[in-house]
Amino acid sequence: MQFCAFTEPQQGADYETQRAHAGRAEALGFDGWFRSDHYHVMGDGDGLPGPTDAWTTLAGLARDTSRIRLGTLVSSATFRVPAILAIQVAQVDQMSGGRVELGLGTGWFEKEHAAYGIPFPSARFGMLEEQLAIVTGLWATPAGATYSFAGDHYELQNAPALPKPAQPQIPVIVGGGGPRRTPQLAARYATEFNIGFVDEATVAEKFANVVRICQEEGRDPSTLRLSVALPTIVADDEATLRRRCLARDIDPDSSHDARLVGTPTQVAAKIERLRDLGASRIYLQTVDMTDLDHLDLIAHDVIARLR
Repeated sequence: MQFCAFTEPQQGADYETQRAHAGRAEALGFDGWFRSDHYHVMGDGDGLPGPTDAWTTLAGLARDTSRIRLGTLVSSATFRVPAILAIQVAQVDQMSGGRVELGLGTGWFEKEHAAYGIPFPSARFGMLEEQLAIVTGLWATPAGATYSFAGDHYELQNAPALPKPAQPQIPVIVGGGGPRRTPQLAARYATEFNIGFVDEATVAEKFANVVRICQEEGRDPSTLRLSVALPTIVADDEATLRRRCLARDIDPDSSHDARLVGTPTQVAAKIERLRDLGASRIYLQTVDMTDLDHLDLIAHDVIARLR
């Protein structure tokens, strides 16, 4: 099983804070460091010192780290035109020596779009499908050849299929809770299907559904990695657990199942159950990137016992 740190920099983290967090995650043996692709703070926070761009951040981390995998969970199809996204991600992959992964979704945070003047059309699912086709199509087209595409949302005419990623195939992550269209896109284009912020029963249901749809689409389900992303708060003592929970407006006494909250033993047990359901990667979502002791505890007292 792989373990990835998952961060929310829009809540308030500049590049240096993210670099320190990713560097510590790498030193601790995490498999990946992923960030959200958002520009606007969520909730009541002030978001200071301000937004950072996901792919600009990952370009910097491509040079400031050496081993850990880097990616988005997930980029919004509304933020970038697909051909430029393909160039950006391929370039960052080159800069990292082949350690990049692309999570791509429809985008959902309407307030963010309004704040920054980003169009928020209703047909975002169609945009996502075409973006997946274009990005993967450009990467798969042989060097020296061109790529064309004609769809309802985008048209490419003889686009040079460059630059090429360092990896033979950049992993593509598609996720969501939809019963049909999202798992179909995962079966057709993705290397990983992710479900996040749901309870164990829903994880089991969504995993079984995507396996079934892979079979319908003629894809071997074993070639699609299954992953789960969950809010993560771990502490050895009740006082620290309460402090970390309250900082995120989480009730430490709640029995809510869609998160990883508790002692290292409790959190490790839940991850083991998710592994039994088919998850081969876990995204451990932490928000306070200045709390590096939290990262240390997760690595030494949770991940270490599951390796």
